[in-house]
This record gives sequence, C-alpha cells and structure tokens, in this order.
Amino acid sequence: MTHTIGMISLGCAKNQVNAEQMLYLLRQAGYEILPDPDGAELVIINTCGFIDSAKEEAIDHILAMGALKQEGRVGKILVTGCLAQRYQEEIVNEMPEVDGVLGTGSYYDVANAVGQVLSGKRYKRFDDINADQSEDGRILTTPEYYAYLKIAEGCDNHCAYCVIPKLRGKLRSRPMEDLIKEAEQLASDGVKELIVVAQDTSRYGLDLYGERKLAELLRRLCKIDGLVWVRVHYLYPDEMSQELIDVLANEPKIVKYLDIPIQHINDEILRKMNRRGNGEYVRQLFTKLRHEIPGLVLRTSLITGLPGEGEEEFQQLCEFLKEFKLERAGTFTFSPEEGTKAALMEYPDKAVAQERAEIIGELQSRIMDEYNASCEGKIMQVLCDGYDPDEDCYYGRTYADSPDIDGRIWFTSSRHVKTGEFVNVCVVGAYDGELTGMLEEDMEDNDDGE
Repeated sequence: MTHTIGMISLGCAKNQVNAEQMLYLLRQAGYEILPDPDGAELVIINTCGFIDSAKEEAIDHILAMGALKQEGRVGKILVTGCLAQRYQEEIVNEMPEVDGVLGTGSYYDVANAVGQVLSGKRYKRFDDINADQSEDGRILTTPEYYAYLKIAEGCDNHCAYCVIPKLRGKLRSRPMEDLIKEAEQLASDGVKELIVVAQDTSRYGLDLYGERKLAELLRRLCKIDGLVWVRVHYLYPDEMSQELIDVLANEPKIVKYLDIPIQHINDEILRKMNRRGNGEYVRQLFTKLRHEIPGLVLRTSLITGLPGEGEEEFQQLCEFLKEFKLERAGTFTFSPEEGTKAALMEYPDKAVAQERAEIIGELQSRIMDEYNASCEGKIMQVLCDGYDPDEDCYYGRTYADSPDIDGRIWFTSSRHVKTGEFVNVCVVGAYDGELTGMLEEDMEDNDDGE
C-alpha cells in the first residue's frame, strides 16, 4: 500500500526549494504526494522561524494540522525547517500533536523520517547545519514556467538582528557545474523565468573558489536555450563589483530588476546592525546602478524600530525614499530575536515601530503610483500567469514584478493567451496599485480599423 504525504511550505523561496527537494526524495521512496494535506497519512510542515510573524504563522499551521489530526483527517505530523531547527526541544516537548522533527541540516533524511513516524515512532534528527548540501532532484511547486535556482545555503554576514546563520549555517556555495546542469534541466522542462536566490547571492563562490563568481554564473545561465528571463534576488549592497554591474546591465536575459536589501540608511544604525558600508555608499551605489542600467527597478527591504532609531533617524530614512523613489520595498518592524546582539540593545517600542512602518507604507504607495503612471503608454513584455473569469481579464507580470512579492498587470486580449506565454501589452492605466493594459496586437487591430 502506498502511503500519502501532504506538504505545507512556509516562508521564503529558499525554504520552498528545500520543500521541493524533500518531495522529490519522498516520491523516489515510493510515497504518493497529495496536492492538499487534508486526508494525508502524514503532513510535513516546512517552517520559517526568522521573525515573530513567521514563527506565529508556523505555529498556527501546526495547530491547524493538529486539529485535523484529532478529527482523523490527517495521520501524522512532521515539522521541518527553520522553526524546527531553532526550537528543537520545545517543539518535541510542548507540542504533543507533532510526531517528528527534522532540522535544516537533515532534509536528506526525510524519507527515513517519514517511515519512522508512520511506523509509530516519535522521531527527531538534527545534523550539522554547516555540512555540504546534497544535490538531489526537485519536484517544482511553482508553475512549470518559472522556478527558483538556489545557488548557496547559509550566510556569513552575521547582521546583529538576524538569526539565520544560527539556523542555516555558514555560506556554502553550490558548484557552478551543478547549477548549470540544474538550470539546463529546468529550461528543458519548460521553465522560462529563472529566479536566482540565496541568503546573499553577491558572495556566491567566495567560499568555494576563493572569489565572487556571481557574474560568471549569470553569464553562463544566460546562454541556456529556453530561458527568457533571469531574475536576481538578495544582492548585498557592498558586494557589487563593476564586473557584476556590467553583466546585470548588458545581458539581455537578465531582467532590469534588482532586489538589494538595505534595512536602513542611517550610518549609526547600520554600524550597530553590523551592516558593511554606510548610507552614503548606498546612495552612490543606487545612483550608479540607475545610471548604468536604464529602466532599472529597485526592490529593497527596510526595518523600522531598529536599535538607535529615533525620530531623526526615521526621518532620514523617509527622506532617502523620497529622493531615490525605490519602486518596490518591503517594510518590517524590528523583531528582537533571542540569540541575536540586537535583542540586547535598546530599541523603540513595538507600537512606535509599527506606526513608522505604516508611514513608510503610505510613502511607498505614492512612489509606486508615480512609477505606475510612468508606465502608461509603454509596450511592456508580460509573462501571463493566468485568466480570471470574474474579471474577464488575463493577469501576468512585467519585468518589474517578481512572483508572490510584487503586483500584477491585468490585461485584455481578443485571443486566447496561454499561461506561461510571453506577450506584449500596452499599459493603459492602473487600478488599486496594479497596472492595466491590452494586448499590443489588439491596439494594432484597432488602429487598422480606423
């Protein structure tokens, strides 16, 4: 009899890749993967444990699956990922609904762990988080036309507010040949958009080759037939060489969209948080990138309420955003994570941090409206993500939109557009913060008919 497995993966794209690797190992071991965990003999919850909101989400999912377990709708529960790594004993001792726990260094053991739990054992395993990564296959959980390529595990930056190095270990880059082989396979399977991710993609290769190799990797990825877009996430600002900038600017397949988390702009806060570089460096870098990469869309991550942030420091951050008009920004309130240096520092209370995050959100909303207005009348390449019958409209993404992070463009078409198809869309406006448009072919037909 084939046992059935359900999977819930939370958190970032890097965690999602681990979930895909586990699904592959389980299928290789003969397990049946269900699209919905309800009804599965065993449910895996692949958790995030980065900040308070992520921990709460993970715990909510564990409790929800525990309730289904009590009703007899799921069998066993196995918890994996960052929350499992961070709270090893607490999960085992305080959550009786959980039958097994796997740390971030033990993904390779998932098939054995599932077998042990299904046999009635309470199983836990936590291997070395600094060990080499396994090069197993994946079962994509993204649509077939885009996929994430995880080029490294772990992080060596040790920012004062961040617990990731303690959960994921030191930086371990994957060999370039393995990455090229995986990307070629993804492309042959129909992937058109490849999203390059790691905790810090800028440092790729430093541990393995003694020098940064991201520029070379990107050049090689762009040579792969079938790939149309290559998107780069999580570039650390002080690691961007001229060679890398030239590749980002000149390779046509690399979308002119860069995700560069800066967290703040105030020098003293950046110093306290153990961020390399200062506010002036960030300003000079963004100015340089704008100059050398026409049409560049910048995304960043910001934290309000960091230790040292008074009203003056916060206003400095607001003025920076008004001046540089970053098209995309994710704003978080400071979460004092146990085990980090920042948790021991003095910081604004949560209500103040939340109020500041809302102010940044309103400011950013106006900046995005300005960007959307600047797109009106332009013909933009769009990757179609689907059709909404209620809206009688297709939706997709421009180069400025990364999946599950940014917005969409909604467009009409007189012909059927396949999901995963690239089309040219004329932007005609914006609605509720997202672009609207119509297929360029239809604009031309209208012109011919006049």
